Amino acid sequence: MSDILFIKHAAQLLTISGNTDKPAKTDAMRELNSIEDGGLLAKDGEIIAIGTTEKIQAKYADEIAQAKQIDASNKVVSPGLIDPHTHLVHAGTRENEYAMRLKGKSYMDIMHAGGGIHATTRATQQANYDQLYHESKLRLDTFLTNGVTTVEAKSGYGLTTEHEIKQLEVAKQLNKDHVMDVVSTFMGAHAVPVAEKENPDIFVDRVISEMIPEVAKRNLATFNDVFCERGVFTPEQSRRILEAGKEYGLIPKIHADEIESYGGAELAAAVGAISADHLLKASDVGIRQMAEQDVIGVLLPGTAFFLMAEFAQARKMIDQGLAVALSTDANPGSSPTLSLQFIMNLGCLKMGMTPEEVITATTINAAHAIGCADKIGSLEIGKQADITIFNVPNYLMLSYQYGMNHVDTVIKKGKVVVEQENLSTCNRHVSSV
Repeated sequence: MSDILFIKHAAQLLTISGNTDKPAKTDAMRELNSIEDGGLLAKDGEIIAIGTTEKIQAKYADEIAQAKQIDASNKVVSPGLIDPHTHLVHAGTRENEYAMRLKGKSYMDIMHAGGGIHATTRATQQANYDQLYHESKLRLDTFLTNGVTTVEAKSGYGLTTEHEIKQLEVAKQLNKDHVMDVVSTFMGAHAVPVAEKENPDIFVDRVISEMIPEVAKRNLATFNDVFCERGVFTPEQSRRILEAGKEYGLIPKIHADEIESYGGAELAAAVGAISADHLLKASDVGIRQMAEQDVIGVLLPGTAFFLMAEFAQARKMIDQGLAVALSTDANPGSSPTLSLQFIMNLGCLKMGMTPEEVITATTINAAHAIGCADKIGSLEIGKQADITIFNVPNYLMLSYQYGMNHVDTVIKKGKVVVEQENLSTCNRHVSSV
């Protein structure tokens, strides 16, 4: 028997349709294509009908009679949220560095003193596979209950072939085991190991000649990322790493212009990266070149918030024609959050984005940033039935009420995987302790 799901009477059903071929830019980022009293019918994990509840009921009466039905009255139905930039697989926390920064130390000061990425690298290298799997699965569970149905997961806390492979193998297994989809990115060039600090080209050569071929051989990643920043990897070193990855079929991504304007945005356009992420200090020339090449700007306001830095100029970028996506940048050092809804709040309140733009940035544009827009990111016939139902009467509430989880129901591939009833039971249990 087929699995059939019918969602009916949505106050607003946001299809975010019409931007599957290319990411949404400028005015298109504000077009949510909302249907009032919306209905959606899915069969065997795929959307087969969208429209008003009345029209779907009239046309698909036989299918609806067999379906699991969800009444979404006074609720918003959206594509499942997508997080296109996370450091999901790691061990350890860095709350001590948080306290140091509150006393005036900078992020780069801490990193160059052996903390930062190096601290998490030590913890991740020391953790065995089972520990990494268990801790990362718990993070995925939290993402899911907060409405996220797909995440990207980077390596980069191994910095040796053995430990980078370990991280990527955990992510690959989680993609098989967990209801969420996990899209993997190799990021061996996340930092220069302390031992190669004085001669980073030795490490760059190892990433190119040893790590990338092994990752490709084992089919462990779709993307290849590099931290292009002064004191980490130069634009020239970054280009070598990204071009080497392309020879093995790994699509370029880049951590660009986070601390200072360093040519990262320009490099992303030049190498044909699918996205450039951070961009707090990106130049106008770099942004224009990215827009011309359809490189997506993945903005990470949680990082700026936590590091007490100025925010990326999202309003300016969108107005200049850049397709923008949003992400948590979930990691233990600069953005220890798993709430993409809070990132949506920050997008509006700290980067000048509209409520419509932040929804587009966490659905269809986020899907484009990980090469999955052909199957997820919008609610359209033929696409995967990844859906989040929010317990709010209109989508403005999602960015208006901050620091809250508005999720009512999460559906992955046509199956209900989170229900408010279960969340409420959990909340009552917690409150009684």
